[in-house]
Amino acid sequence: MAEIVNTSGKRKMAVARASVRDGTGKVRVNRVPVDIMTPELARLKAMEPLMLVPERAAKVDIDVSVRGGGVMGQAEAVRTAIAKGLVEFFKDEEMERSFKLLDRTLVVSDPRRKLPKKPLGRGARKKRQKSYR
Repeated sequence: MAEIVNTSGKRKMAVARASVRDGTGKVRVNRVPVDIMTPELARLKAMEPLMLVPERAAKVDIDVSVRGGGVMGQAEAVRTAIAKGLVEFFKDEEMERSFKLLDRTLVVSDPRRKLPKKPLGRGARKKRQKSYR
């Protein structure tokens, strides 16, 4: 039986789960080929790890399911899940090091979250103005 590696990536409220298996280079996000993902900027962001190691990416099929968050949050979660999956599938320390040198969020999920709203304000930091008159 062929080896299947499952990984996940997170960004803001988006969570992506990727499964990497031997194949011919097909990449699907939510059962749709990544080539028709919109908008284009999100597609380029999601495909970044595949462009960095194209010869390795051509040997595997990657299925990603992503939920929650917005378009760019999902794209960055997908990119993290794919990069982690490639590193784990090929068990390549050098690939992981090169990913980390380029951008640490490729292999480490971004822990930043939205700050909660406070009372007397419209958001996390903005407050209602005082006039004193």
